[in-house]
Amino acid sequence: QVQLVESGGGLVQAGGSLRLSCAASGRTFSTTAMGWFRQAPGEERVFVASISWSGASTYYADSVKGRFTISRDNAKNTVYLQMNSLKPEDTAVYYCAARSPGSLLVSTNRREYVYWGQGTQVTVSS
Repeated sequence: QVQLVESGGGLVQAGGSLRLSCAASGRTFSTTAMGWFRQAPGEERVFVASISWSGASTYYADSVKGRFTISRDNAKNTVYLQMNSLKPEDTAVYYCAARSPGSLLVSTNRREYVYWGQGTQVTVSS
């Protein structure tokens, strides 16, 4: 079983920055691809970014490309999402997710992620 705990959300003005962190339990973190998703009120949960097991490969939704950066520190069992140039439309609950252990590659498919954090609220004011 893998447990994920997000932190770092909050209220920020448009144009500002936040860094989300996701701490993972378990010994399989370093062999598992990770992802970030977000869900705005009344909308579906959508893909934001994904990172491969080693961190060598990343993939982003078009809406955040060039503004957000996903990274990981396998020694700390932690994945990060650096969010710059935030816009009001980035307002959502952000979820950290893990693919099943041994799934090494990035994925945009929500159904391929089997472990989820509780989410952290990000609110961007205009």
